[in-house]
Amino acid sequence: MGRVVATAIVDADGVAAVLEPWDGFVRERPTGDGAGCFESDIGPMESYRRTVTVEPAPDGRSSVTQVVDYRLALPFVGFLYALPIRSQLKHIPLRRGRPPWWAPPDALDATVARALCALAVISMAAGYLGTLITQTMAFAGAEFAVGTAGQSTALAVGRADIVIAIAVAAIADRIGRRRILLVATVLAVGLSAAASLSPSLTALVLVQVPARGLTAGAIIVVSILAIEVVPSRSRAYALSILFMAGAFGAGQCVMSLPLADLGLRGWRLSYVLPLVYLPLVVRAARHLPESRRFKARNAAVRLGGHGRRLLLLGSAGFLIQMFATPAGQLQNTFLRDERGFSATRIALFTLLTSTPGGIGVVVGGRLADVRGRRLVGAVSVIGGTLFTAVQFVSRGWSLWAWSTMGSILAGAGVPALAVYGPELFPTGVRGKANGILTAAARAGAVTGLLTAGLLSGAVGQLGRSLFILSAAPLAVAVLILVAYPETAGVELEHLNPEDDADPPLGGSASI
Repeated sequence: MGRVVATAIVDADGVAAVLEPWDGFVRERPTGDGAGCFESDIGPMESYRRTVTVEPAPDGRSSVTQVVDYRLALPFVGFLYALPIRSQLKHIPLRRGRPPWWAPPDALDATVARALCALAVISMAAGYLGTLITQTMAFAGAEFAVGTAGQSTALAVGRADIVIAIAVAAIADRIGRRRILLVATVLAVGLSAAASLSPSLTALVLVQVPARGLTAGAIIVVSILAIEVVPSRSRAYALSILFMAGAFGAGQCVMSLPLADLGLRGWRLSYVLPLVYLPLVVRAARHLPESRRFKARNAAVRLGGHGRRLLLLGSAGFLIQMFATPAGQLQNTFLRDERGFSATRIALFTLLTSTPGGIGVVVGGRLADVRGRRLVGAVSVIGGTLFTAVQFVSRGWSLWAWSTMGSILAGAGVPALAVYGPELFPTGVRGKANGILTAAARAGAVTGLLTAGLLSGAVGQLGRSLFILSAAPLAVAVLILVAYPETAGVELEHLNPEDDADPPLGGSASI
């Protein structure tokens, strides 16, 4: 239980303001116990009570004492918000207007807040599992005496996981988001742990294909469930939080790599570590009910009537990944071969230029909710693509600067554009549609990698070939401005009239 006590000398207007119910990240209502007593109507609180006492001051003004007792409904991540929340609650009167930058545009009630925190835990686990084989492939190849060509083939075969991912997302449309999400996550952790016993690289890949497929499917379902439960003006914000949690999980996987230095078989420990997530996932399950929208879905809806939206978003995902994937996966090769970076310098470059991208993700998610997806998405695609592309024809300090700016702007577009997939399809086919969109993006990634290889041979430099590929996502900016609808603040049922459930009211839970 937290308590914040604040005292101030205010005039008559100040007294009137402090005796009004607050509407911020907590929406208050009077308790009925008399003037100056308030409780939470909607807010991320297990309990909340604000009590105000007013006494005359010698100068004719009033001395106001405000006491706020509260307990956060933010399992797992409450410590991250503790100081910002205390800072907000100590003001007299409490600040009105827009919620602070770190809070969602809508007030979230306790049920939704707990669900979002639970999804963040699952996203963290999925982030670790999703990058596991990519980060450890070189070490596994060394133990099994498999060279670069064999490792590349193994990673290519691993992309067959998309079939399982689509199946997981489609099953979520039939049996529910919560059940399939928890089953997929637990199975993925178990299979990854089993992969630590692999006797060969072939066996490792055979185990990792279903593990990665279940992980990719879980990531799709996490986004869908988040979109279905949060209020309409906070959907992009929710995805930005989940993307950051996934990135943190991926970072944990990277931080586990020094275990490979313990010996030739040390890399296997990175596959055992995800078992630590199991008790967290079990605990998260207690805070994760099924979405109300799934329960009220129109089961007769079919995907056939949504071909235009599927083509629009699928084309955009394909074109973006044609550049984004090779730009990310081949960046180290470019830095090493064409700019002469050492391994240490590459690591430092990646850390310093990629980390600020997290700022873009958080800010982009909030802006997409309050300013609109189309504007944020178009600006981020154009700016992020151009800045990233220029780095591949730059040298010296400007290489670092362009990469950093590209990371921030590209990050801002992630939640602004990712939110469209779950938003633009009815509940009954939302999983299947997003599985197909993931497959389209994966196809764009493969196409981009192959094209980059062919172009680098034709133009003589990898950097130039990546610069040429940047034309693909620039076309997406035109699609966004011309063909994308604006969905910020619009209820899912209004975007998808086939869903016959009544839309939720205000900031109340959609669970």
